Amino acid sequence: MPIFTKHLELRTEAENDIIDITGEVQQAIEESGLNTGVATVFVPGSTAAMTTIEFEPGLAKDFPGMLERVAPKDIDYEHQKAWHDDNGRSHVKASLVGPSLSIPFEGGILTLGTWQQIVFVELDIRPRRREVIVQVMGEPETESKS
Repeated sequence: MPIFTKHLELRTEAENDIIDITGEVQQAIEESGLNTGVATVFVPGSTAAMTTIEFEPGLAKDFPGMLERVAPKDIDYEHQKAWHDDNGRSHVKASLVGPSLSIPFEGGILTLGTWQQIVFVELDIRPRRREVIVQVMGEPETESKS
């Protein structure tokens, strides 16, 4: 099975940056030349995450708000006691959301829902340069036999 890998570079401004990368993932599928398969999107690191969301201003505020309720800034984290880096909550949030997604594609097109976008979520407390790995696996279009 053919495999195509593309590395994306993102720059984030702050904790809770949400960046829509749907177009970049679709572009990787197109560059792969594959017709049907799966695109895996992965962020190396323990303070960032990948998910899908309806990427609109309300949810771009609601999602970080939900994470803040689950892992608030104003509690003690054992990670911070050990490392003194004030980002214990970042690690907790990232582990809840997760570092990767797998999205099927057919006819060279992602099979996302109408209001569904692929987003990178920055959870660290400082600006970062991030790498996202898009790996596309699948089959090229088969020629019909007459």
